[in-house]
Amino acid sequence: MKKLLAILLILASSGCSFLGPSRFTPPEVKPVEVVTIEKPAPMYHPPLPMAVKSVPVEWKILTPDTMEEYLDDLKAGEAPVNAWYSLTTKGYENLSNNVAQVQRYIQQVLSIIEYYRETDKARQEDDEQTD
Repeated sequence: MKKLLAILLILASSGCSFLGPSRFTPPEVKPVEVVTIEKPAPMYHPPLPMAVKSVPVEWKILTPDTMEEYLDDLKAGEAPVNAWYSLTTKGYENLSNNVAQVQRYIQQVLSIIEYYRETDKARQEDDEQTD
């Protein structure tokens, strides 16, 4: 009986190592290779705003003669009651110059945006070719 007990103790302490590697032993672990690739994030290009859609404006020029006609028709009840806005010649020139400056500014901003979009597009194409 002592021999049987001794054999069982030897087998229990050996952990079945005489049968070869166990299925419970972890496989060999290979070291992990870390590779860092620096790539800039793609540039966001917001869509351009909608184009300005102007509404037609009716211009009327009142001279002293046409103003007298309007006042006569107004007294007779044949003309609509309108509020009139007027500009001096210099005021009209200033308004015209202001509108021209806004148009120039918008055109220059759009050309700058287009330049940067083309530059970024070329850079992205270069990056794609090197990858």
